[in-house]
Amino acid sequence: MFALVDCNSFYAACERLFRPDLQGQPVVVLSNNDGCIVAGSAEAKALGVKTGMPVHQARDLIARHKIVVFSSNYALYGDISQRVMATLETLVPQVEVYSIDEAFLDLSLMGEAELLPLAQQVRARIARWVGVPVCVGIAPTKVLAKLANHAAKRYPATGGTVVLTDPARRERLLALTPVSRVWGVGRRLSGGLEALGIETALDLARADSGMIRRRFSVVQERLVRELNGEPCLSLDTQPSPRQQVIHSRSFGEPVTALPPLRQALSDFAFRAMESLRKENLYTGRVTVYLRTAPMGKPQQLFPDTLSAALSPATADTRVVVHQALALLAQLWKPGYRYGKAGVILTDLRGRDQIQDGLFAQQGEPDDRGNALMTVMDTINQSGAGKVWLAGRGMQTDQRSAWAMRRAHLSPAYTSRWCDLPVAR
Repeated sequence: MFALVDCNSFYAACERLFRPDLQGQPVVVLSNNDGCIVAGSAEAKALGVKTGMPVHQARDLIARHKIVVFSSNYALYGDISQRVMATLETLVPQVEVYSIDEAFLDLSLMGEAELLPLAQQVRARIARWVGVPVCVGIAPTKVLAKLANHAAKRYPATGGTVVLTDPARRERLLALTPVSRVWGVGRRLSGGLEALGIETALDLARADSGMIRRRFSVVQERLVRELNGEPCLSLDTQPSPRQQVIHSRSFGEPVTALPPLRQALSDFAFRAMESLRKENLYTGRVTVYLRTAPMGKPQQLFPDTLSAALSPATADTRVVVHQALALLAQLWKPGYRYGKAGVILTDLRGRDQIQDGLFAQQGEPDDRGNALMTVMDTINQSGAGKVWLAGRGMQTDQRSAWAMRRAHLSPAYTSRWCDLPVAR
Protein backbone atom coordinates (compact mmCIF):
# COMPACT_ATOMS: atom_id res chain seq x y z
CA MET A 1 0.00 0.00 0.00
CA PHE A 2 1.38 3.39 -1.09
CA ALA A 3 0.46 6.99 -0.37
CA LEU A 4 1.35 9.92 -2.59
CA VAL A 5 1.52 13.26 -0.79
CA ASP A 6 1.50 16.24 -3.16
CA CYS A 7 1.62 19.90 -2.15
CA ASN A 8 -1.09 22.06 -3.71
CA SER A 9 0.18 24.92 -5.92
CA PHE A 10 3.47 24.55 -4.08
CA TYR A 11 5.39 27.62 -5.29
CA ALA A 12 2.39 29.88 -4.72
CA ALA A 13 1.79 28.28 -1.31
CA CYS A 14 5.39 29.01 -0.29
CA GLU A 15 5.00 32.65 -1.27
CA ARG A 16 1.79 32.91 0.77
CA LEU A 17 3.36 31.31 3.82
CA PHE A 18 4.80 34.57 5.13
CA ARG A 19 2.18 36.76 3.43
CA PRO A 20 -1.14 35.86 5.07
CA ASP A 21 -2.70 38.89 3.37
CA LEU A 22 -2.48 36.90 0.10
CA GLN A 23 -4.73 34.06 1.25
CA GLY A 24 -7.56 33.77 -1.26
CA GLN A 25 -5.80 36.12 -3.69
CA PRO A 26 -4.60 35.03 -7.15
CA VAL A 27 -0.82 34.47 -7.14
CA VAL A 28 1.58 33.47 -9.94
CA VAL A 29 5.29 32.61 -9.93
CA LEU A 30 7.54 33.37 -12.89
CA SER A 31 10.38 31.43 -14.48
CA ASN A 32 14.04 32.45 -14.67
CA ASN A 33 14.40 36.01 -15.97
CA ASP A 34 10.69 36.54 -15.31
CA GLY A 35 9.94 35.17 -18.77
CA CYS A 36 6.83 33.04 -18.32
CA ILE A 37 4.45 31.73 -15.67
CA VAL A 38 5.59 28.44 -14.12
CA ALA A 39 3.08 28.14 -11.27
CA GLY A 40 -0.15 29.68 -10.10
CA SER A 41 -2.61 29.44 -7.24
CA ALA A 42 -6.04 27.90 -7.75
CA GLU A 43 -7.53 31.41 -7.88
CA ALA A 44 -5.14 32.44 -10.66
CA LYS A 45 -5.88 29.31 -12.68
CA ALA A 46 -9.61 29.97 -12.37
CA LEU A 47 -9.04 33.36 -14.03
CA GLY A 48 -7.46 31.71 -17.08
CA VAL A 49 -3.78 31.73 -16.14
CA LYS A 50 -1.99 28.73 -17.65
CA THR A 51 1.39 27.22 -16.82
CA GLY A 52 3.94 28.14 -19.48
CA MET A 53 2.10 31.30 -20.54
CA PRO A 54 4.58 34.07 -21.48
CA VAL A 55 4.33 37.06 -19.17
CA HIS A 56 3.75 39.52 -22.01
CA GLN A 57 0.64 37.58 -23.03
CA ALA A 58 -0.70 37.64 -19.47
CA ARG A 59 -0.06 41.31 -18.66
CA ASP A 60 -3.65 42.41 -19.32
CA LEU A 61 -5.00 39.48 -17.29
CA ILE A 62 -2.62 40.26 -14.41
CA ALA A 63 -3.54 43.95 -14.38
CA ARG A 64 -7.30 43.41 -14.75
CA HIS A 65 -7.58 40.93 -11.88
CA LYS A 66 -4.76 42.36 -9.72
CA ILE A 67 -2.87 39.07 -9.74
CA VAL A 68 0.13 39.13 -7.41
CA VAL A 69 3.36 38.25 -9.24
CA PHE A 70 6.54 36.72 -7.77
CA SER A 71 9.90 35.83 -9.28
CA SER A 72 11.14 32.29 -8.59
CA ASN A 73 12.64 32.01 -5.10
CA TYR A 74 14.22 28.55 -5.20
CA ALA A 75 16.03 28.96 -1.88
CA LEU A 76 12.66 29.41 -0.16
CA TYR A 77 10.95 26.58 -2.06
CA GLY A 78 13.79 24.15 -1.36
CA ASP A 79 13.77 24.92 2.35
CA ILE A 80 10.00 24.53 2.69
CA SER A 81 10.21 21.27 0.72
CA GLN A 82 12.75 19.89 3.20
CA ARG A 83 10.41 20.80 6.06
CA VAL A 84 7.51 18.96 4.40
CA MET A 85 9.62 15.83 3.87
CA ALA A 86 10.98 15.94 7.43
CA THR A 87 7.40 16.15 8.73
CA LEU A 88 6.38 13.10 6.70
CA GLU A 89 9.28 11.15 8.20
CA THR A 90 7.76 11.68 11.66
CA LEU A 91 4.64 9.76 10.57
CA VAL A 92 5.87 6.79 8.52
CA PRO A 93 9.09 4.73 8.49
CA GLN A 94 9.89 5.04 4.76
CA VAL A 95 9.56 8.09 2.51
CA GLU A 96 10.60 8.40 -1.14
CA VAL A 97 11.12 12.04 -2.09
CA TYR A 98 9.84 12.01 -5.67
CA SER A 99 10.12 15.74 -6.45
CA ILE A 100 10.31 19.08 -4.67
CA ASP A 101 6.60 18.88 -3.80
CA GLU A 102 5.78 15.14 -3.93
CA ALA A 103 6.65 12.08 -1.86
CA PHE A 104 5.59 8.43 -1.80
CA LEU A 105 5.02 6.76 1.58
CA ASP A 106 5.20 3.05 2.41
CA LEU A 107 2.00 2.01 4.23
CA SER A 108 2.38 -1.74 3.80
CA LEU A 109 2.31 -2.42 7.56
CA MET A 110 -0.97 -0.58 8.13
CA GLY A 111 -4.45 -2.05 8.29
CA GLU A 112 -7.14 -0.81 5.92
CA ALA A 113 -9.04 0.95 8.70
CA GLU A 114 -5.95 3.01 9.55
CA LEU A 115 -5.38 4.44 6.05
CA LEU A 116 -7.94 7.27 5.94
CA PRO A 117 -7.13 8.51 9.49
CA LEU A 118 -3.43 8.56 8.55
CA ALA A 119 -4.14 10.55 5.38
CA GLN A 120 -6.09 13.09 7.40
CA GLN A 121 -3.29 13.24 9.99
CA VAL A 122 -0.73 13.88 7.24
CA ARG A 123 -2.72 16.85 5.94
CA ALA A 124 -3.30 18.26 9.40
CA ARG A 125 0.29 17.92 10.58
CA ILE A 126 1.85 19.48 7.49
CA ALA A 127 -0.67 22.33 7.64
CA ARG A 128 0.13 22.86 11.34
CA TRP A 129 3.91 22.35 11.30
CA VAL A 130 4.80 23.78 7.88
CA GLY A 131 1.80 25.72 6.66
CA VAL A 132 1.32 24.47 3.09
CA PRO A 133 -1.77 22.52 1.94
CA VAL A 134 -1.36 18.97 0.63
CA CYS A 135 -3.55 16.25 -0.85
CA VAL A 136 -3.10 12.54 -0.17
CA GLY A 137 -3.89 9.59 -2.44
CA ILE A 138 -3.60 6.01 -1.15
CA ALA A 139 -3.71 2.84 -3.26
CA PRO A 140 -2.08 -0.59 -3.67
CA THR A 141 0.29 0.66 -6.41
CA LYS A 142 2.20 3.85 -7.19
CA VAL A 143 0.29 4.52 -10.42
CA LEU A 144 -3.05 4.16 -8.64
CA ALA A 145 -1.80 6.36 -5.79
CA LYS A 146 -1.02 9.04 -8.37
CA LEU A 147 -4.57 8.80 -9.73
CA ALA A 148 -6.01 8.87 -6.21
CA ASN A 149 -4.04 12.03 -5.47
CA HIS A 150 -5.29 13.63 -8.68
CA ALA A 151 -8.86 12.85 -7.63
CA ALA A 152 -8.22 14.29 -4.16
CA LYS A 153 -7.18 17.57 -5.79
CA ARG A 154 -9.91 17.67 -8.41
CA TYR A 155 -12.97 16.79 -6.30
CA PRO A 156 -13.44 19.05 -3.23
CA ALA A 157 -15.93 16.61 -1.70
CA THR A 158 -13.05 14.21 -0.97
CA GLY A 159 -11.61 16.61 1.61
CA GLY A 160 -8.18 16.27 0.04
CA THR A 161 -7.85 12.52 0.67
CA VAL A 162 -8.74 9.52 -1.50
CA VAL A 163 -8.19 5.87 -0.53
CA LEU A 164 -8.53 3.44 -3.45
CA THR A 165 -8.91 0.10 -1.70
CA ASP A 166 -12.49 -0.53 -2.92
CA PRO A 167 -12.35 -2.14 -6.42
CA ALA A 168 -15.67 -0.57 -7.45
CA ARG A 169 -14.52 2.93 -6.51
CA ARG A 170 -11.23 2.33 -8.30
CA GLU A 171 -13.06 1.31 -11.48
CA ARG A 172 -15.26 4.43 -11.39
CA LEU A 173 -12.20 6.67 -11.09
CA LEU A 174 -10.39 4.86 -13.93
CA ALA A 175 -13.44 5.31 -16.15
CA LEU A 176 -13.45 9.08 -15.47
CA THR A 177 -9.72 9.53 -16.13
CA PRO A 178 -8.45 10.16 -19.69
CA VAL A 179 -5.55 7.87 -20.58
CA SER A 180 -3.35 10.96 -21.04
CA ARG A 181 -3.67 11.64 -17.28
CA VAL A 182 -2.13 8.30 -16.30
CA TRP A 183 1.32 8.67 -14.75
CA GLY A 184 3.92 7.70 -17.35
CA VAL A 185 1.70 8.25 -20.41
CA GLY A 186 3.11 11.11 -22.46
CA ARG A 187 1.72 12.84 -25.51
CA ARG A 188 3.16 10.39 -28.05
CA LEU A 189 2.10 7.32 -26.09
CA SER A 190 -1.42 8.63 -25.48
CA GLY A 191 -1.78 9.20 -29.23
CA GLY A 192 -0.72 5.62 -29.92
CA LEU A 193 -3.10 4.24 -27.28
CA GLU A 194 -6.02 6.33 -28.53
CA ALA A 195 -5.38 4.99 -32.04
CA LEU A 196 -6.05 1.53 -30.57
CA GLY A 197 -9.31 2.73 -29.01
CA ILE A 198 -7.81 3.09 -25.52
CA GLU A 199 -9.16 6.45 -24.36
CA THR A 200 -9.53 6.10 -20.59
CA ALA A 201 -7.46 4.66 -17.77
CA LEU A 202 -10.06 1.89 -17.47
CA ASP A 203 -9.57 0.99 -21.14
CA LEU A 204 -5.83 0.69 -20.50
CA ALA A 205 -6.38 -1.43 -17.38
CA ARG A 206 -8.57 -3.83 -19.39
CA ALA A 207 -6.14 -4.01 -22.33
CA ASP A 208 -4.14 -7.18 -22.92
CA SER A 209 -0.80 -6.60 -21.18
CA GLY A 210 1.05 -8.84 -23.65
CA MET A 211 -0.26 -6.84 -26.60
CA ILE A 212 0.73 -3.57 -24.90
CA ARG A 213 4.23 -4.92 -24.36
CA ARG A 214 4.56 -6.01 -27.98
CA ARG A 215 3.20 -2.73 -29.38
CA PHE A 216 5.06 -0.43 -26.98
CA SER A 217 7.43 -1.74 -24.29
CA VAL A 218 7.70 -3.51 -20.96
CA VAL A 219 7.35 -0.13 -19.21
CA GLN A 220 3.83 0.29 -20.57
CA GLU A 221 3.02 -3.32 -19.64
CA ARG A 222 3.87 -2.43 -16.05
CA LEU A 223 1.41 0.46 -16.24
CA VAL A 224 -1.36 -1.97 -17.15
CA ARG A 225 -0.46 -4.24 -14.24
CA GLU A 226 -0.23 -1.31 -11.82
CA LEU A 227 -3.67 -0.05 -12.89
CA ASN A 228 -5.02 -3.50 -12.00
CA GLY A 229 -3.57 -3.30 -8.50
CA GLU A 230 -0.41 -5.36 -9.10
CA PRO A 231 2.60 -3.45 -7.73
CA CYS A 232 5.51 -3.34 -10.18
CA LEU A 233 7.21 -0.20 -8.87
CA SER A 234 8.73 -0.39 -5.40
CA LEU A 235 9.52 2.45 -3.03
CA ASP A 236 12.91 3.98 -3.85
CA THR A 237 14.22 5.43 -0.59
CA GLN A 238 17.85 5.47 -1.77
CA PRO A 239 18.22 7.83 -4.75
CA SER A 240 20.51 6.68 -7.53
CA PRO A 241 23.98 8.25 -7.48
CA ARG A 242 24.12 11.51 -9.38
CA GLN A 243 25.58 11.32 -12.85
CA GLN A 244 26.16 15.05 -13.32
CA VAL A 245 25.80 18.45 -11.71
CA ILE A 246 24.66 21.34 -13.89
CA HIS A 247 24.52 25.01 -13.01
CA SER A 248 23.41 27.30 -15.81
CA ARG A 249 21.44 30.50 -16.18
CA SER A 250 20.04 32.74 -18.86
CA PHE A 251 21.43 36.24 -18.50
CA GLY A 252 19.20 39.17 -17.60
CA GLU A 253 20.70 41.06 -20.55
CA PRO A 254 22.82 39.84 -23.49
CA VAL A 255 26.54 39.86 -22.65
CA THR A 256 29.02 41.01 -25.28
CA ALA A 257 32.26 41.34 -23.29
CA LEU A 258 34.55 38.66 -21.86
CA PRO A 259 34.92 39.94 -18.23
CA PRO A 260 31.20 39.57 -17.36
CA LEU A 261 31.25 36.07 -18.88
CA ARG A 262 34.24 35.18 -16.71
CA GLN A 263 32.38 36.41 -13.64
CA ALA A 264 29.28 34.42 -14.57
CA LEU A 265 31.20 31.19 -15.21
CA SER A 266 33.12 31.64 -11.96
CA ASP A 267 29.84 31.96 -10.08
CA PHE A 268 28.25 28.97 -11.83
CA ALA A 269 31.27 26.76 -11.18
CA PHE A 270 31.34 27.89 -7.54
CA ARG A 271 27.68 26.96 -7.00
CA ALA A 272 28.02 23.66 -8.87
CA MET A 273 30.93 22.64 -6.65
CA GLU A 274 28.94 23.53 -3.53
CA SER A 275 26.23 21.11 -4.67
CA LEU A 276 28.86 18.48 -5.44
CA ARG A 277 30.41 18.65 -1.97
CA LYS A 278 27.02 18.41 -0.27
CA GLU A 279 26.89 14.85 -1.61
CA ASN A 280 30.56 14.12 -0.79
CA LEU A 281 31.42 13.68 -4.47
CA TYR A 282 34.44 14.50 -6.64
CA THR A 283 34.38 15.43 -10.32
CA GLY A 284 36.69 14.15 -13.03
CA ARG A 285 35.45 16.29 -15.93
CA VAL A 286 34.22 19.86 -16.36
CA THR A 287 32.23 21.14 -19.35
CA VAL A 288 31.48 24.76 -20.24
CA TYR A 289 28.86 25.82 -22.74
CA LEU A 290 27.76 29.15 -24.20
CA ARG A 291 24.63 30.07 -26.11
CA THR A 292 24.01 33.25 -28.02
CA ALA A 293 20.96 35.39 -27.26
CA PRO A 294 17.87 34.57 -29.38
CA MET A 295 17.93 37.89 -31.20
CA GLY A 296 19.89 39.49 -33.98
CA LYS A 297 21.11 37.88 -37.15
CA PRO A 298 20.35 34.17 -37.71
CA GLN A 299 24.05 33.32 -38.05
CA GLN A 300 24.58 34.55 -34.48
CA LEU A 301 22.43 31.80 -32.99
CA PHE A 302 24.63 28.91 -31.94
CA PRO A 303 25.52 26.82 -28.88
CA ASP A 304 29.14 25.92 -28.24
CA THR A 305 30.66 23.44 -25.76
CA LEU A 306 34.11 22.38 -24.56
CA SER A 307 35.17 19.80 -21.95
CA ALA A 308 38.35 18.94 -20.08
CA ALA A 309 39.34 16.03 -17.86
CA LEU A 310 40.53 16.64 -14.31
CA SER A 311 43.24 14.37 -12.98
CA PRO A 312 42.96 13.50 -10.23
CA ALA A 313 39.24 14.04 -9.63
CA THR A 314 38.68 16.99 -7.33
CA ALA A 315 36.24 18.67 -4.94
CA ASP A 316 38.26 21.90 -4.91
CA THR A 317 36.33 24.84 -6.35
CA ARG A 318 39.55 26.67 -7.28
CA VAL A 319 40.66 23.87 -9.59
CA VAL A 320 37.30 23.71 -11.38
CA VAL A 321 36.98 27.49 -11.74
CA HIS A 322 40.51 27.69 -13.18
CA GLN A 323 39.71 24.99 -15.75
CA ALA A 324 36.29 26.47 -16.58
CA LEU A 325 37.82 29.87 -17.32
CA ALA A 326 40.48 28.25 -19.51
CA LEU A 327 37.71 26.58 -21.53
CA LEU A 328 35.80 29.87 -21.73
CA ALA A 329 38.86 31.59 -23.20
CA GLN A 330 38.78 29.05 -26.05
CA LEU A 331 35.02 29.32 -26.58
CA TRP A 332 34.52 33.07 -26.49
CA LYS A 333 34.28 34.91 -29.78
CA PRO A 334 34.07 38.71 -29.97
CA GLY A 335 31.10 40.30 -31.70
CA TYR A 336 28.43 37.92 -30.40
CA ARG A 337 25.61 38.56 -27.92
CA TYR A 338 25.61 35.74 -25.38
CA GLY A 339 22.35 34.94 -23.61
CA LYS A 340 23.16 31.85 -21.56
CA ALA A 341 26.12 29.95 -20.11
CA GLY A 342 26.61 26.95 -17.88
CA VAL A 343 29.01 24.59 -16.14
CA ILE A 344 28.48 20.81 -16.16
CA LEU A 345 30.37 18.45 -13.83
CA THR A 346 30.52 14.80 -14.85
CA ASP A 347 32.56 11.67 -14.11
CA LEU A 348 31.37 11.92 -10.51
CA ARG A 349 32.70 9.56 -7.87
CA GLY A 350 33.17 9.16 -4.13
CA ARG A 351 36.45 9.65 -2.30
CA ASP A 352 37.00 5.89 -2.07
CA GLN A 353 36.89 5.66 -5.90
CA ILE A 354 39.77 8.07 -6.43
CA GLN A 355 43.21 6.64 -7.01
CA ASP A 356 45.90 8.83 -5.45
CA GLY A 357 49.14 9.51 -7.26
CA LEU A 358 52.00 7.08 -6.75
CA PHE A 359 53.97 9.57 -4.64
CA ALA A 360 51.03 11.27 -2.91
CA GLN A 361 51.50 11.91 0.81
CA GLN A 362 49.34 13.18 3.64
CA GLY A 363 49.23 16.96 3.56
CA GLU A 364 49.49 17.20 -0.21
CA PRO A 365 47.79 20.29 -1.78
CA ASP A 366 44.60 18.26 -2.46
CA ASP A 367 44.21 17.51 1.25
CA ARG A 368 44.81 21.14 2.20
CA GLY A 369 42.40 22.24 -0.53
CA ASN A 370 39.68 19.95 0.82
CA ALA A 371 40.19 21.41 4.29
CA LEU A 372 39.88 24.92 2.85
CA MET A 373 36.66 23.97 1.05
CA THR A 374 35.24 22.60 4.31
CA VAL A 375 35.94 25.90 6.08
CA MET A 376 34.45 27.90 3.21
CA ASP A 377 31.26 25.78 3.12
CA THR A 378 30.89 26.06 6.90
CA ILE A 379 31.04 29.86 6.73
CA ASN A 380 28.62 30.05 3.79
CA GLN A 381 26.08 27.77 5.49
CA SER A 382 26.27 29.53 8.85
CA GLY A 383 24.10 32.47 7.81
CA ALA A 384 26.68 34.82 9.33
CA GLY A 385 28.51 35.71 6.12
CA LYS A 386 29.61 34.64 2.66
CA VAL A 387 32.97 33.76 1.11
CA TRP A 388 33.51 33.44 -2.62
CA LEU A 389 36.30 33.58 -5.19
CA ALA A 390 37.24 37.04 -6.39
CA GLY A 391 36.74 35.94 -9.99
CA ARG A 392 32.98 36.23 -9.48
CA GLY A 393 33.35 39.97 -9.01
CA MET A 394 32.55 42.16 -6.04
CA GLN A 395 29.01 43.09 -7.08
CA THR A 396 25.99 41.27 -5.66
CA ASP A 397 23.84 39.14 -7.92
CA GLN A 398 21.15 41.81 -8.11
CA ARG A 399 23.60 44.37 -9.58
CA SER A 400 25.58 42.10 -11.88
CA ALA A 401 25.07 42.69 -15.59
CA TRP A 402 24.82 38.94 -16.19
CA ALA A 403 22.42 38.19 -13.31
CA MET A 404 18.89 36.96 -13.94
CA ARG A 405 16.03 39.43 -13.97
CA ARG A 406 14.06 38.85 -10.77
CA ALA A 407 12.08 42.05 -10.35
CA HIS A 408 9.47 40.44 -8.09
CA LEU A 409 11.71 38.38 -5.80
CA SER A 410 10.39 37.75 -2.30
CA PRO A 411 12.69 37.76 0.76
CA ALA A 412 14.64 34.63 1.79
CA TYR A 413 12.43 34.31 4.86
CA THR A 414 14.01 31.09 6.14
CA SER A 415 17.64 31.24 5.00
CA ARG A 416 18.92 34.81 5.47
CA TRP A 417 19.13 36.51 8.85
CA CYS A 418 18.21 39.96 7.55
CA ASP A 419 15.05 38.57 5.89
CA LEU A 420 13.63 36.86 8.98
CA PRO A 421 10.07 38.11 9.61
CA VAL A 422 9.72 40.50 12.54
CA ALA A 423 6.86 40.04 14.99
CA ARG A 424 5.44 43.24 16.47
